[in-house]
Amino acid sequence: MLEGLRVIEYATYMAAPGAGSILSDWGAEVIKVEPPGGDPIRKFFRTLGTDIQDNPVFDFDNRGKKSIAIDTRTDEGNAILRELAETADVFLTNVRPGGLARSGLDYDSLKEANPKLVYCSLTGYGLDGPDADKPGFDIASFWARSGLAHTTIPKGGEPFPCRTAYGDHTTSIAAAAGICAGLVEASRTGKGRLVEASLLRTALFTVGSDFAIQLFFGRLGSTKARHKQTVPIMNFFKTSDDHWLCIVARQGESDWGPICKTIGREDLIDDERFNTAKGRRANSVDCVDILDAGFGSMTKEEAARRLDENSIAWSPVQTLAEAAADPQVKAAGGIVQVPSSAGDGSSFASPASPVRFPGADDGPKGPAPGYGQHTRDVLLSLGKDESEIDQLLGSGVVASGAMESA
Repeated sequence: MLEGLRVIEYATYMAAPGAGSILSDWGAEVIKVEPPGGDPIRKFFRTLGTDIQDNPVFDFDNRGKKSIAIDTRTDEGNAILRELAETADVFLTNVRPGGLARSGLDYDSLKEANPKLVYCSLTGYGLDGPDADKPGFDIASFWARSGLAHTTIPKGGEPFPCRTAYGDHTTSIAAAAGICAGLVEASRTGKGRLVEASLLRTALFTVGSDFAIQLFFGRLGSTKARHKQTVPIMNFFKTSDDHWLCIVARQGESDWGPICKTIGREDLIDDERFNTAKGRRANSVDCVDILDAGFGSMTKEEAARRLDENSIAWSPVQTLAEAAADPQVKAAGGIVQVPSSAGDGSSFASPASPVRFPGADDGPKGPAPGYGQHTRDVLLSLGKDESEIDQLLGSGVVASGAMESA
């Protein structure tokens, strides 16, 4: 879908590279500009004391890209990055806005040479306000600052962290969508624009239904334990073989009778304690106890059959290991094969991009690049000759994978 478009990714860590990964899967040429020593996520497993050829965390966010290593702190390196931006359709960065402005790599500076440039800034807190230049990480900017961490704590509990890059990759999706909207406008008008994505704003949209309630009413109900749910049949129940099930109750009273039939308690269908939403809420502890006993008397397989027979919306509460083996995950295209960077023709399973284009090549276009693997090729594409490239390599302005491995 994006074949023929060039993206310059001047970013490290996960949120912006995740957006670049999506664009690469969709066909764009993504050139990753790495600092001396490389993106710190290259060392993710080395930090844990594991030395492996393929790094599934780095590879997930960087598959199919080209890597050029540039020391942009030097005048020559800065000039090369500017040259790359002049050739680009998209410039994607997570560098803080103050640093970009000081180095002449902000949108206003780059659009002068490339008016059609779609420039995506992905930050922790946005481009304006007192915290615009603060460092942003998803556990802080997305999870904690937005209210998400507090909202998800059951009443009386303590904060807990989000999983690795959870907020980063949610923001990756938002940034990729914004970039595509900018590209549509640029194709129509011939003018690019600044696209601003932030961990904070994406988090507020992610928790948008609760945030809308907070903004409208000025208050929000707390996250409650299972026995104190406002809608006790919208809940989690454990089977006799220790599997948790998520039961979804639709609006109104339509699901109470079928749930009673599912657990073999038809006698409760007309019980005044439970046959209205108000009654179930007032008697939530007793309601959950009864449902616990009902589902606890069945295996997961039996409960699944009965829930389906009674047209109840439900899902198993799966581990990631179970999700990896789930035939529906496979059918939905949720897992793709990424070529190994070992170059031996092997591949490994990795999460797919979030959107599928049936009939199109919407998967990984190659392995994650080695550090500076494409430095020479990218510089050649800018019209630089071999002697000039050798001089840049020798001075340390740029680096190549060959020199790194040596």
